[in-house]
Amino acid sequence: MEHSLNLTMHWAGFAALAIFVTSYAFVMAEEFTHLRKSKPVVLAAGLIWAIIAIAYSGTPHYEVVEHEIRHSFLEYAELAFFLLVAMTYINALEERNVFNSLKSWLIKNQFSYRQLFWITGILSFFLSPLADNLTTALVMCAVVLSVGASSPKFVGIACINIVVAANAGGAFSPFGDITTLMVWQAGQLEFTQFFALVIPSIVNYLIPASIMHFFVSDHKPEIAEKTIHIKYGGKTLIVLGLLTIATAVSFHNFLHLPPVFGMMTGLAYLQLYSFYIKIKTRGVEEKTYDFFENVARVEWDTLLFFFGVILAVGGLGFIGYLEYVSKFMYTDLGPTVANTLVGILSAIVDNIPVMFAVLTMEPAMSDSQWLLVTLTAGVGGSMLSIGSAAGVALMGQSKGLYTFFGHLKWTPIIAIGYFASVYCHILLNF
Repeated sequence: MEHSLNLTMHWAGFAALAIFVTSYAFVMAEEFTHLRKSKPVVLAAGLIWAIIAIAYSGTPHYEVVEHEIRHSFLEYAELAFFLLVAMTYINALEERNVFNSLKSWLIKNQFSYRQLFWITGILSFFLSPLADNLTTALVMCAVVLSVGASSPKFVGIACINIVVAANAGGAFSPFGDITTLMVWQAGQLEFTQFFALVIPSIVNYLIPASIMHFFVSDHKPEIAEKTIHIKYGGKTLIVLGLLTIATAVSFHNFLHLPPVFGMMTGLAYLQLYSFYIKIKTRGVEEKTYDFFENVARVEWDTLLFFFGVILAVGGLGFIGYLEYVSKFMYTDLGPTVANTLVGILSAIVDNIPVMFAVLTMEPAMSDSQWLLVTLTAGVGGSMLSIGSAAGVALMGQSKGLYTFFGHLKWTPIIAIGYFASVYCHILLNF
């Protein structure tokens, strides 16, 4: 980094590192403390950059700090607005009963537990690339909870299956996982290149699912569920959502503009059509349709968490710590071992800061290695319930039926799927 000081052995570096580790300890303990994960990391980001600014004050290079923090903030802004649009679309589809009608259909068809295990898993795998792994997991978990109310064992194993499937499905699409989106937005890979991960992702899901299959009952649950219909305009919103994805890809591939501008253009489609829904349903529906309610229900805790993580990791990178990590992992160990370790690390820490650290290091890697790190960061989190947003969300939603230790029992089986998918990618794409 031009004109930057190496603060790795300076009091400022040690203080920044201590603040980051402490804040991340709070993030990992969220399940027990109930302190939302965004709060400690947003504070950590501010303190880290304040310490850096103090260390640089009085030196000829003080202006470089402002330049670097603006660079990190721009990276965050692109990611945040991209996700804001995606989350708003998901909330609009939810409000129009699109997901509830799917849930109603699945329950009404009286499938057996084993059939539901596979249906929710396969749907999670194929919905995840479009609707993102977190939303997909939450929708499928709602189905499992409705059906398996009288079978806690089924709910636990079905939730593990959903987490693995949603993370695997999200790995081969920039719209399926935050880490995949980060790699695409950083310009490391083209949109179509991610599709090379489809077969490794299928392997990652099928191996643990095939083993878990034998532990799922073949009995039919007895439940009654009323039919839920999609509200006016819901089906059109699905088309507009797909059109928004096409717009983002087109802006990036053909106009060479950042994908976020395509997404924001797609948000305008939703805004204008929402106005049409509001006019058409006035007096027909009990509650007046309001586009901005969908914006308000966006996961702000998640968006602010990304702010904290990206700014904090950016600060540690500016201090010089990531250079040491990069040298050890990508030069001493080699990229294949390093990228496989990234997946294991993402299960323990969370894949967002791990992937952002890799992108900040910018190791010189081939496209197949960038695909490998995209795969491992995407599916590695499945090994522990705290390793992915989908797992953390389902622990909260399932009210104690899907737990950390319940997931841990299946970790060796999920790990077999993880290493098999890495091996499959190496065979096919290297």
